Amino acid sequence: MKYKVIENFNEALNAKKIREKVFMEEQGFENEFDEIDQQAIHIELYDEDKAIGCARMYSIHEDTYILGRIAILKEYRGKNYGSKILDVLEEECKKRNVKKIELSAQVRASHFYEKNGYKKIGEEYLDEYCPHIHMRKTLK
Repeated sequence: MKYKVIENFNEALNAKKIREKVFMEEQGFENEFDEIDQQAIHIELYDEDKAIGCARMYSIHEDTYILGRIAILKEYRGKNYGSKILDVLEEECKKRNVKKIELSAQVRASHFYEKNGYKKIGEEYLDEYCPHIHMRKTLK
């Protein structure tokens, strides 16, 4: 499994395509791209030479990062790539001495994150009419 770490969003062309396909076309979100993309670190996950997944991460405090926009193309789901991209994100966070990572999970995906060591915090809320919940993990 290969991945790329991209610091300039203008170079994250595969991540943009995957996010458009998964979040906009498949799930119907309209506000997929935002100002955070310009400051975030982007990850592209590859199977051979095909980009199949993506995510972003950014700092909110010197020891806390937010993970987000985690997406795997439909035909690659159920093959452990979601957990693999979380592993990559967590390793990249550890390289930056990050102690806590947080994310905003779609409620329907929260079980996946719980299996990967994340805990729910707070109450559910709506993001573009889709129920979400904040989750957190402390890195060792």
